[in-house]
Amino acid sequence: MRAIDMHVHPGTREYLVDAGGKYLSDALHYFHRHDAVVSVEEMAAHYRRLDMMAVLLAWDAETQTGLPPVTNDYVAEVVRKYPDIFIGFASVDPWKGRLAVRELERAVKQLGLRGLKCHPIAQAFFPNDRKFYPLWECCEALKIPLLLHTGTTGVGAGVPGGNGLKLKYAQPIPCIDDIAADFPNLTIIGAHPSWPWQEEMLAIAVHKTNVYIDLSGWSPKYFSPSLVQHANSLLQDRVLFGSDYPFLTPERWMADFEKAGFKPAVWEKILVGNAKRLLGL
Repeated sequence: MRAIDMHVHPGTREYLVDAGGKYLSDALHYFHRHDAVVSVEEMAAHYRRLDMMAVLLAWDAETQTGLPPVTNDYVAEVVRKYPDIFIGFASVDPWKGRLAVRELERAVKQLGLRGLKCHPIAQAFFPNDRKFYPLWECCEALKIPLLLHTGTTGVGAGVPGGNGLKLKYAQPIPCIDDIAADFPNLTIIGAHPSWPWQEEMLAIAVHKTNVYIDLSGWSPKYFSPSLVQHANSLLQDRVLFGSDYPFLTPERWMADFEKAGFKPAVWEKILVGNAKRLLGL
């Protein structure tokens, strides 16, 4: 296996059109990916050709967007169909309270999903608000990682008002730092290079060993020197390859990664080793 892509969305109509609506339509325009919609079969074949596994993410921002989720059942069915390619992460709408906790328990215990993905900007919540702590307690009890979007987002990007989405929900300090301190047995993955708060995310990961960083959503040629430096040294065991497919393809990411200044000695860790350890593979 060449790599494990830790940040993959379904490139299907169910996600890009039905669940995403105007929000993801704008994101596809922002990333120049107008031809991104594919079938599940095409997506699986794509990753098989690349000799990669992919962490496939559900999506539920129903309270804020009014759009139907990409359900945990949908992701679990894709994983059942292609277990050699996909690993599933659940999503729940944090605003649904106890229903969200029960759905997360079902997604893990009954459907076999292996983590939780939340997008604080699209879901419009501060992760360190204690009203949402029952979700993180559930993650900790289930021994699953929590993947949280950080930094700016392509969702709503490039349009007046950003479709009403607010970036403040995705600032690592205090949002991720508070959770990492309050839940030391919870593995937290900060998704993306976290711009404009990259240094905050690096500081948290250096300070707290239960925090990882995935490198998705940006071509590596745009990574800050500080991010590359930390991935080559202090954080080499907690940095993860992710593409943010279909917005950025793994081929594009890998081609730029090889020229971005990462030491060959850390390539295997970033591309596959760290993910295998985190996921227990």
